[in-house]
Amino acid sequence: MPDSTTPAGAASPAAYRSPWRTAEHDDLARTVRAFFTREVVPHQEKFISRGYPDRALYRRAGELGLLGLSVPEEYGGGGGTFEHEAVLFDEQTRSGDTTLGLMVHCGILPPYLLDHGTEEQRRRWLPGLCSGEHVWAIAMTEPGAGSDLQGITTRAVRDGDDYVVTGAKTFITNGYLADRCVVAVKTDPSLGARGISLLVVDLDDAAPGFRRGQVIHKLGLQGNDTGELFFDELRVPAANLLGPAEGLGFSQMMAQLPQERLVIGLLAVAAMDRAVELTVEYTRTRTAFGEPLFALQNTRFTLAECATLARVGRTFADDCIARHVRGELDVAGAAMAKFWLTEQQGIVVDRCLQLFGGYGYTLEYPIARMFADARVQRIYAGANEVMKELVARAL
Repeated sequence: MPDSTTPAGAASPAAYRSPWRTAEHDDLARTVRAFFTREVVPHQEKFISRGYPDRALYRRAGELGLLGLSVPEEYGGGGGTFEHEAVLFDEQTRSGDTTLGLMVHCGILPPYLLDHGTEEQRRRWLPGLCSGEHVWAIAMTEPGAGSDLQGITTRAVRDGDDYVVTGAKTFITNGYLADRCVVAVKTDPSLGARGISLLVVDLDDAAPGFRRGQVIHKLGLQGNDTGELFFDELRVPAANLLGPAEGLGFSQMMAQLPQERLVIGLLAVAAMDRAVELTVEYTRTRTAFGEPLFALQNTRFTLAECATLARVGRTFADDCIARHVRGELDVAGAAMAKFWLTEQQGIVVDRCLQLFGGYGYTLEYPIARMFADARVQRIYAGANEVMKELVARAL
C-alpha cells in the first residue's frame, strides 16, 4: 500500500514519507481513510445540496476514536499528539471530503479548553467533544470585524451569576449544527483588546435570546456548514468564562491561532497532493492528437512543477509539525505556513484544472470543486495579507 502522504502515480522515483510518521500513524491513516471513503464521501451530493453534513457522522467518528486524538485519555481523548491530528486532516482532504468541520471541532477547539479552561471545565466539556455527542464551533468573526479581532462588538455584561450576551457572529464553521461554541465577547469595551473575553455558550435553539441564522451559501466548501449566530440578551452562566478572569480572551486567541493556521496549511498540502494524483490519472487515460495527454511535454512539465510544489510544501509542513509538537512554532512561522502553502494550493489546483480542459470546469470532475474550495483558504483564519504583515514584523 502506498504511503498516504505520497500521491499514487506521482512522478517521483521514491515515495516520500514524513519523518515523524510511525506505524501507529499508518494504522490511524487506514482507519480514517476507511471512515471517509465508506461512510462520508458517498453522501457528498446530499450534504452539498443542503449545505451541511449528517450530525450522526460526528458520533460515528467519535465511536472510531477519531475525535480528540491529541486530547489526554482522562478527558475522553486519544492521548496522542498533534501528529495524530495531522493524519486525520490529511486523510480527510485526500478522501475528497470537505463537509465535516473537523478542522474546527478537532484542530482548533480542544487546545482552547485544555490550555485555558479550568479542570472542572475540561472534565465537563471535553468528553462530549471527543465522543461526538456535542458538535463545537468557535465564533470570532462578526459582520463588521474579520481579521481585526480587536474590532468585535458583541457584548457580555455581568449580571449576578450570569453574563448577558448581545451581538452577532457570522461565517461560523459548524454554526448550523453546533451544540456549543466558544464566543469572543467584549466584557469591557473601554479596554480594547484587554477587554475581550471568551465564553462557552450552549447553542440551544429554544433559549430566549438566541437565534441561529440560515446556512450561508458559499462559492466553495458547499457541504461544510457555515452559519450565523445572533444573541439578544442571552443569559450565559458566569461559570462558562474560559480562564480565571475577564480580559484574557485576546491573548488566548493569539496563543491558539498558530495551530489553527498550521491546520489550514496542512489542508493545503493534502489538497495539492490530491490534485496532482487526480491529474496524473486523468492525463494518462485521456487522449489528444492520438496519444495520452501525459505524453505531451507541456503536460509532463506542468505536472513536474506541481508535484515539486507539493513536495516542497509537504516538507515545509512536516518541519512546522515537528516544531509545533516541540512547542517551538512561533507566530511568524505559522503565518508563513498559512499564507505560502495556501497560495501554492491555488497555483497547483489551477494548473491541474487546466490540464482537464473543459471537463475541469464541470462538476463531474472533483478538480472543479477543489478549485472553488481552495479560494477561501487565503481568507479565513486571518487573510494572507495579514499573515505577511506578521512575518514582516518578525524580520
